[in-house]
Amino acid sequence: MNQENIRVRFAPSPTGPLHIGGVRTALYNYLFAKKNKGKFLLRIEDTDQTRFVPGAEEYILEAFKWCGIEFDEGIGKGGPFAPYKQSERSEIYKQFVDQLLESGDAYFAFDTPEELSAIRKQFESEKKTFTYNATERNKLKNSLSLSKAETAELLENNAPYVIRFKMPENKVVVMNDLIRGRVEVNTRVLDDKVLFKSDGLPTYHLANVVDDHLMEISHVIRGEEWLPSLPLHVLLYEALGFEKPEFAHLPLLLKPDGNGKLSKRDGDRLGFPVFPLEWTDPKTGAVSSGYREDGYFPEAFINMLALLGWNPGDERELFTLDELAESFTLERVGKSGSKFDAEKAKWFNHQYLIQKSNEELATLFLPVLEQEGVETDFSKVVQVVGLIKERAHFVSEFWEQSAFFFKAPETYDAKAVKKRWKAQSYDQMAELKEILSGIDVFTSENTETITKAWIEKKEYGMGAIMNAFRLLIVGAPKGPHLFDIIAIIGKQETLERLERGLNKLGKKES
Repeated sequence: MNQENIRVRFAPSPTGPLHIGGVRTALYNYLFAKKNKGKFLLRIEDTDQTRFVPGAEEYILEAFKWCGIEFDEGIGKGGPFAPYKQSERSEIYKQFVDQLLESGDAYFAFDTPEELSAIRKQFESEKKTFTYNATERNKLKNSLSLSKAETAELLENNAPYVIRFKMPENKVVVMNDLIRGRVEVNTRVLDDKVLFKSDGLPTYHLANVVDDHLMEISHVIRGEEWLPSLPLHVLLYEALGFEKPEFAHLPLLLKPDGNGKLSKRDGDRLGFPVFPLEWTDPKTGAVSSGYREDGYFPEAFINMLALLGWNPGDERELFTLDELAESFTLERVGKSGSKFDAEKAKWFNHQYLIQKSNEELATLFLPVLEQEGVETDFSKVVQVVGLIKERAHFVSEFWEQSAFFFKAPETYDAKAVKKRWKAQSYDQMAELKEILSGIDVFTSENTETITKAWIEKKEYGMGAIMNAFRLLIVGAPKGPHLFDIIAIIGKQETLERLERGLNKLGKKES
């Protein structure tokens, strides 16, 4: 493999939000390029203007910016093969269509949509499937079945037409896929695909092959759904006299609970995003959730995606983007689809969350505290985050895990009160309040040492004391180490909470 000439591309259509399967395809292209010191480019394939969705192209660019996937060339970057948007390259494709017509590898077809629909219905009534192929094309309205004079007259009269590829009859197309190995297909099962329309725009198939050739793409790494198009693309390369790139078709991302490709409906049904960023449909206003807005870190999202279809060959699961590029090979991409696991995605985010500094997490937590009406010292937020981050998957969960650090409990968990506020609890907590009020060095270690010595001296049950103590400080049986909590909220607040709790819960009848 000549590393200097490695060139790969990601070529989405701006027909809506970018699915995470598309992000993974782009990621694998990016990793392959970086590993082999090659170039990675972004091309927008918008030949089908009927499916164009406003805002989709901007969404694609923003999604990759968030993910940290950078392109060497293409939309937003420029480069030696500009323009990188197919609708701006329409003049380029005509010469290649003319070349295929001249060589006899393509032909004009004048069948109207209505005529083709009638033929399909006729076939269906006979329980057959219509295919525009070598068996049928000579019975239809095209430049192969019509005389040269008839064809010329139709073209002169501006009759609507398409240009179709003339699929060879009964030829075995042998292809090599870097993931799947040798693939053979007989052209008998293939149809004469449309390459060009009379509106002057090529279809995906022609534009894709021409652009990959002109942009000197060495490896086409794309989703498994394009595998059925591979024979046509290989034949187009041959017919145009182009050198073929290497092909690799990636396995599908599958539903978490069953077979089939992961879809937005699966995400809606099971409560997880299938898009990197939130998307608002410009037609309906419907909002689809995104990983960014759901609180995922981009590096966790990318790490999770990388391992859905590729494995590093060992037990390691956590990789930076640079480490992924260093380790990535197509040989370790699987052939079968990978089931998406929403819980595993959360696990990845948790791993990245706990690796972040308390200062960085505190900064992310500050807007939530402001929203809750909390004004406090940044140093306190840093301390709190350090105690609770192990318990959270997302920064958005911090408030639930830490509200009691910033606000005294107004109510007390009813089940905990019933179970943990015993007949002797009132007197014991009043006694504890006196013990704590006499402590000058109110550190976690010192208060714990003194409290435990008091419990032992009095021969109280450690569990009973600590359960009642936590109930008065936190309001519920939750939270980190209790002496860490009181060290952060401070002596005065601790004593006030004990006093308030004693007044509210009172003595329990024995």
